[in-house]
Amino acid sequence: MLSASNTPELVDGFATPARTAVFRRTFDIVCALAGLLFLSPLLCAIAAAIKLDGGGPVFYAQNRVGKGFRQFRLYKFRSMVPGADQHGLLTAPGDVRLTRLGAVLRRYKLDELPQLFNVLRGDMQLVGARPEVEKYVLMFRAQYAVILRDRPGITDPATLSNRHEDKLLSAVQIERQYVDEVLPAKLRMSINYHMRRTFMSDVGILLSTGLILFK
Repeated sequence: MLSASNTPELVDGFATPARTAVFRRTFDIVCALAGLLFLSPLLCAIAAAIKLDGGGPVFYAQNRVGKGFRQFRLYKFRSMVPGADQHGLLTAPGDVRLTRLGAVLRRYKLDELPQLFNVLRGDMQLVGARPEVEKYVLMFRAQYAVILRDRPGITDPATLSNRHEDKLLSAVQIERQYVDEVLPAKLRMSINYHMRRTFMSDVGILLSTGLILFK
């Protein structure tokens, strides 16, 4: 039996030496640390603003499915009223559960910044398919069996193409639309990218993400 130290990971659809996986992981750690240090004033300001905007917890944590179908806790800045996920997992335009500040955080994707901690913990990587809740993973297990050969990520082509996903969903039959249309399209894009990704293509995705956020 191969040990974890000499088992190759699948990248670009092929088995690669362990040093390639180490290089990717090192790159993710360095970038995540640099991002947290550089953005620390902003992170503190957001945390304080959430507390001032009605109080409640600063962070929102939710179970997501990671590499090898192992679950982990994903962290975000809280953008909804406490307990909002008890009334549905999806967000439609004009969702009354969004706080005033939360709407701004989501518009500029600032609520996602705490996921840099997930990258440091090894739950996620910078570039990869977005992690999903178990309910929807089980509906598309065959597709996720391919995607979850690797860690889920903060951004990828499907994430960029669907960055305004909440505006695409209708409040009427929101889950059916997500399961029948939105999620299958995202999975196709994520699988296609997963099978052809390279380190330089990952860098391109990160740069595109940064340009979109700062545009």
